[in-house]
Amino acid sequence: MKDYYELSRKCPSGSFSYTIKAGDTLWQLARTYNTTVDAILAINPGINPNNLQVGQKICIPKDSKPPRRCPAGSFEYTIKQGDTLWQLARTYNTTVEAIMALNPGIDP
Repeated sequence: MKDYYELSRKCPSGSFSYTIKAGDTLWQLARTYNTTVDAILAINPGINPNNLQVGQKICIPKDSKPPRRCPAGSFEYTIKQGDTLWQLARTYNTTVEAIMALNPGIDP
């Protein structure tokens, strides 16, 4: 049974409701919607970022900054299960350090 807080809650102005899907993480949602994990946590008191549940409703702050673009000479890559930074660096002829420098905040 959903708790009363989740059922009675409305997202604050400047945000929208989002339903968690399999595989979602706050980091991925923050990146997708051009916000931060801290901003998501601030408007969702009590959620556990390490235990998101499929079907759980959370609020996401609306985009407050321009979409993040990859710098010239780089491209966007979607991580697949089993990927490692070492393997990606080798595949794309770069270094783990270079990948990490372009992606601050990732947890290798």
